[in-house]
Amino acid sequence: MELGSKLYTKLKGDHAIWMIVIILALFSVLIVYSSTGHISFKERGGNTEFYLIKHLLFIIGGLVLTTACYQMHYTRFLRISPLLLLVSIPLLVYTIAFGTDVNQARRWIELPFIEMTFQTSDFAKLALIIYVARAISSKQEYIKDFKSGFLPIVMPIIIICGLIAPADLSTAMLLFVTCLLMMIMGRVAIRDISWLLLMGVATFGFLIALGTMYPELIRVQTWISRMNEFLDNTDGGYQIQQAKIAIADGGLFGLGPGNSIQRNFLPAPYSDFIFAIIIEEYGLIGAFTVISMYVLLFFRIVRIITNSPKAFGAMLVLGLGLIICIQALANIAVSVHLVPVTGLTLPMISMGGTSIIFSSIAFGMILSVSRYIEKI
Repeated sequence: MELGSKLYTKLKGDHAIWMIVIILALFSVLIVYSSTGHISFKERGGNTEFYLIKHLLFIIGGLVLTTACYQMHYTRFLRISPLLLLVSIPLLVYTIAFGTDVNQARRWIELPFIEMTFQTSDFAKLALIIYVARAISSKQEYIKDFKSGFLPIVMPIIIICGLIAPADLSTAMLLFVTCLLMMIMGRVAIRDISWLLLMGVATFGFLIALGTMYPELIRVQTWISRMNEFLDNTDGGYQIQQAKIAIADGGLFGLGPGNSIQRNFLPAPYSDFIFAIIIEEYGLIGAFTVISMYVLLFFRIVRIITNSPKAFGAMLVLGLGLIICIQALANIAVSVHLVPVTGLTLPMISMGGTSIIFSSIAFGMILSVSRYIEKI
């Protein structure tokens, strides 16, 4: 208790967000260890500790990055945002052309020498949000001017989202909506926001047309099949049906940690459908706990934004908070069959090294802003 009290007083910034990060990380370790049992026997000959240790290392590394970003002054991210954006564009182009093909999607590039993959869209998401926050905050005096205020903001959004969409439409749409909301909150003219929506629809139409000619590059048929499955089949496809069984089995208190049955039948129970496994093992109480963490995060984000004296800090926290919370809600909505299958992970919980790392960095940036506010 004394150690915890000392740590609590030593940590600066929003203590509620620190608590959210720790709780989500602990939940992640427990549920990933349980949900990877089947794949461990299938791919690792029964070595159930392999994925646990791997995931635990990413969680620890992520928390180290959270602490490192929290200790940095958040204005440093403002200065490097153009560089991050410039790096993300060739990375996305390289991924489209030479990325590792997994389930007919090129979302990853293989890192040399270490035999690991890196999802470039996670890096691009962070880079674009920081850049948009910088662009909006630095152009407050003439943000309603089309050429000076709007084009430098909207073009990077269209380019980045357009490069992500061919292999990962759900992430591109999530990022597009987040940036759109940032522009609305950043007092960009409604007329110009309407132009952004028009350009977004035009880009989407262009990708569909291009996908019919080059299906190996753009997953148009996957988009259509998932939408048709959602609209035409009220019971959902195989994935949704298995998720519903897991949710029904969980009841109020769940089957208990490690007692999931549907992890043996549900595709990607450790990432895309991890929320269904949470309910199966921890019941509605566990589900409510996880959801409440993201809801609490949203309210703490609002508090930071209203107290931030600098526009960049407010816009940065807004963008990062929105993309974490909206992605979490989208992942949860898929498991309960409210939206089509998306492939989005549950931030800070789902297994996936790149997702954990960049979610941790995002939390660190949010905490950095809250720490600065606390000092003034």
